[in-house]
Amino acid sequence: MAAVTQKNKIARRLSKATKTKRTKRKPADDEPAVVEWGQSAAAVATPARRVTRQSGMTNKTLYQSVIVNGVEYARGQAVMVKSNSDEPYYAIIFKLWENEQGVKQIVARWLLRASEMFAKQKVDAHAQELFYSNADDLITPDMIMGPLKVMSFKEFTGDKESRFCRRFFEEHSAQVGDVDWQKLYVEKQLLDEQTDERLFTSESRKARKASGRKGEKRQRAEISDDDSGPSDSGEEGDDYEDEEPDAGKSREDASSSRADTGQSRKNPQSGEDASKDIKDTGQTPAASGSRRQDTDISGLTIYEAARSRLHVSAVPDSLPCREDEFSEIYSHLHAALEERTSMCMYISGVPGTGKTATVLEVMRALQESAGSGELPEFQFVELNGMKMTEPAQAYAQLWQAITGERATAKHAAQLLERHFSTPSPRRHTYVVLVDELDLLVTKSQSIMYNFFDWPHRPHARLIVVAIANTMDLPERMLHHKVSSRLGLTRINFQPYAHQQLMAIVQSRLNGCLAFDADAVELCARKISAVSGDARRALDVCRRAVELVELQWRHDGQPADMPLVTMMVIDRAVKEMYASGVVSFIQNASVQQKVFLVALRAAIRKAGVPEVALGDVAFVHRQLCQMHQLQAPSYDQVARLCAQLGAARCVLAESSIMDVRQQVRLAVGDDDITVALRPDPLFAKIATS
Repeated sequence: MAAVTQKNKIARRLSKATKTKRTKRKPADDEPAVVEWGQSAAAVATPARRVTRQSGMTNKTLYQSVIVNGVEYARGQAVMVKSNSDEPYYAIIFKLWENEQGVKQIVARWLLRASEMFAKQKVDAHAQELFYSNADDLITPDMIMGPLKVMSFKEFTGDKESRFCRRFFEEHSAQVGDVDWQKLYVEKQLLDEQTDERLFTSESRKARKASGRKGEKRQRAEISDDDSGPSDSGEEGDDYEDEEPDAGKSREDASSSRADTGQSRKNPQSGEDASKDIKDTGQTPAASGSRRQDTDISGLTIYEAARSRLHVSAVPDSLPCREDEFSEIYSHLHAALEERTSMCMYISGVPGTGKTATVLEVMRALQESAGSGELPEFQFVELNGMKMTEPAQAYAQLWQAITGERATAKHAAQLLERHFSTPSPRRHTYVVLVDELDLLVTKSQSIMYNFFDWPHRPHARLIVVAIANTMDLPERMLHHKVSSRLGLTRINFQPYAHQQLMAIVQSRLNGCLAFDADAVELCARKISAVSGDARRALDVCRRAVELVELQWRHDGQPADMPLVTMMVIDRAVKEMYASGVVSFIQNASVQQKVFLVALRAAIRKAGVPEVALGDVAFVHRQLCQMHQLQAPSYDQVARLCAQLGAARCVLAESSIMDVRQQVRLAVGDDDITVALRPDPLFAKIATS
């Protein structure tokens, strides 16, 4: 009996100890943090800042503190923030607020290590030195790991658990300067906003820029990571006492280096100024590049110079007839970069209307503005669907461009999702150009959705510029509610009119008298009547120059060099459109011609370059019924597809031989138009 009683006592003690231990244990990392918000201040209207633009808030209720897992964090307190690595991020609680929708958020202002700054020059700093920045981010309370002890340089004693701050980093101009940590905190845990504003306002940036140009430099603090710092007894070491920190770097060297490379052209300061400058000059500003055409024609005949300038791969000194589009794209991107916000831009238009060339010209101008300090630093990434074997490669290429690391497409998609969803002080703005977006269409449409959805994450700092041939591709591929929520900025490039094509060709031939004036006009009118493709107009003019040059050389190269006339242009147009493809289409059977028109119509309706054979057969039967032709069966449509595939007019998927077989055109739209135009029946069908 006594033994049983003793066992019961031991069991009760063990149960009590287990309960006590459970109540005192710390919450695990995967458990939600216990959050309480402190006393709130009156509701205020906060000026529009970067973080408020991202969250779409204007009126906010400010709080004095937030309590996370029993620890209170006041406004202005330095904290450690969770990161994707073992090393935490450091930040200051800059704002605590609740928006009109009742969502409570924390605005963190990053305290940067020297390795986390995107400075124009290398900054020497102690291992425990932090830089006060104007880089803000929205964080959640559960991301706070604990308090951080930050002090001024004079107060720093060398404690490994503490950090000191004596310099600031201005993210816009990537400059470093002095800051007095004691003055920044006029009271304990209270941030002095007036001192903060004086550091990062546009007036202070201009003053530092002017002082840098005058060469008023101060010596950099030569502190290396191997310095031991002040001793624990409170006496400051000599390495810290006599050194002067960096007060900002001069940009004379950078300016002189750009002048040496021919890149000292002044760019517009804002979107409004850009529009004004463009309208005054009548041409888009040119930027230096590796493919800039050489305007020096000395030592070349007029034919050789004309052929060189008319080549489609030659980038001209200006982009005529796209001044309005250039100004609109520049103003949107300039504003987003200056305010450090994210955005999506969708550019559409038929091939050959200058979409990619205009965007690349805008990016050159913006990169020069960033290099001169007028804009924050950003990274430009160019993706092209034509250069990918499968759409999912867009994830791998983007991740490699951002981090330099290789990953599979599936893993890269996961890494990008985490990258754009979590805050980080090491992130600058990314501008991603997605060209040929039509080729990234998949059955689930996850790639298109992700690229349009990532810029709407609060921490993304991502600008996506998508280029496609279809105007309403997002609405066709994505659900209407989803596409409307994405909020795209849309710009449509219209096909060139004959006046614009004349201006493009004449701008290329400026100073090269190889063409008769009427010849250029004839070429422009013929191409604009078919497609309005500037590349086709350049090809026709280039072929006309080759024909005249061949005749001139055949005649013994007389001194009187003939010009390209209207007859030569007409011959070049007929030769270009009288190719084997056009001749085959003109001599094809009626049902084969109907199939090509049906395939083109199905592709235009779907907005993608590939469609199912069943969809083509449906359109084919509709066209036959509309124009009193005998409608073929599905087997007959499949045989027509095979015949045209053997002639290389269409490309068909070989692994599937049913209605799901994917089919695409292997010839151009204008080739079909030119081949079928003389036939009255198909002139009706092509326009129906």
